[in-house]
Amino acid sequence: MDLDWRGVREDYTVFADDAVLALNKPSGISVTGERHDTDLVELARVAGTQLYPVHRIDKVTSGLVLLATDLAAHGPLTRQFNNQTARKAYLAIVAGAGLPDHGELDLPLSVGRKNRVRIAAPREAIQREADRWFVDEADLLPAKNYPSQTLFSTVARRGEHALLALRPVTGRRHQIRVQLAWIGHPILGDPLFDRTAALPRTHLHSWKLGLAADWLTPPVLDLEATPGPDFWEPVTCDPDEAARLLDTARRLVVS
Repeated sequence: MDLDWRGVREDYTVFADDAVLALNKPSGISVTGERHDTDLVELARVAGTQLYPVHRIDKVTSGLVLLATDLAAHGPLTRQFNNQTARKAYLAIVAGAGLPDHGELDLPLSVGRKNRVRIAAPREAIQREADRWFVDEADLLPAKNYPSQTLFSTVARRGEHALLALRPVTGRRHQIRVQLAWIGHPILGDPLFDRTAALPRTHLHSWKLGLAADWLTPPVLDLEATPGPDFWEPVTCDPDEAARLLDTARRLVVS
């Protein structure tokens, strides 16, 4: 992806002040730190701007990413992610029918071979009771595991696809992608888990962020990034229908 920092600022800024910059990142560019790859932090550095990532989203994920431009703002914001008080919501288009209107994925994660994130139990040990997926403690693998919880609402169903609004209560690496794949509903286009179609992007979008921001009046940072047309392609909806689906998602998103 051929980007320059001036173009990124012009095309993708959601919010900016003297302390932070929020971008609606396109799918296909890293936030920071990937080897042999241009990322947002490096792109800005070359242009003379120092950025301090408050959190990260995957390269394949589009949507909201928050970066501090004032180092004094970085610590208080990052601590909200670490303490699980940041309010986050994602949108995803997933494969498979049969998901409930609302659900909970209470599936701990672990790191397996080649540093790959996985559910910390055999796939066959995953249980479902009503609208909750979980594993018994006795089935956990002996490796270190990390409690991981995601709440979701089904916004719309389109044949064998579903649009979900999700709130990750915890913030583990690849959490949403791994949990959905392991219950049999991989995110469309996910290079790690969706083997059914070679789609041009992964249909996961960082949609909403809410954080305390004591330099603002009122002291709240409440952000939303609208998905681009490429996100909606698997559900083949026009801009008016996409706007209606977003309105539905706002009503349904788990708080």
